[in-house]
Amino acid sequence: MVIRIFVTGGTFDKEYNELTGKLFFKETHLPEMLKLGRCEVGVELRTLMMIDSLEMSDEDRRIILENCIKCEEEKIIVTHGTDTMEETARVLGENIRNKTIVLTGAMIPYKFGSSDGLFNLGSSFAFVETLPHGVYIAMNGRCFNWDNVRKNRKTGKFEEIR
Repeated sequence: MVIRIFVTGGTFDKEYNELTGKLFFKETHLPEMLKLGRCEVGVELRTLMMIDSLEMSDEDRRIILENCIKCEEEKIIVTHGTDTMEETARVLGENIRNKTIVLTGAMIPYKFGSSDGLFNLGSSFAFVETLPHGVYIAMNGRCFNWDNVRKNRKTGKFEEIR
């Protein structure tokens, strides 16, 4: 089995500029994370974009959707910024029925060393391998259906809507 990973940016892949104090994107950290996690699963990795999800447009979501539809793999992980993850999950969930897609991200950049990203990435592998076709969000050991989740901006956690 091969799992397709689509990288879109988000906090997962942010770097810190020590001179300006700003976060920026350079390259995805996914190959390093997969190596560190000693991943034994076949993976096809493709970077679609490297942007903050607050800057993600409808066109960007269309690109993610088209790539998920066109890829041969039935099991897909999408790394994504947490601020608009549920919006992208909605686009995918309303349009794709024959694949298992898990969106995941991080609240703290991987390069900070105290990131939840590695844990979330590992969890997303377990979820994508075991869940039936559908679209899900996996964060902090929990998994949510695309149409029943939101990010609680006060707690910084994902939660069920109903």
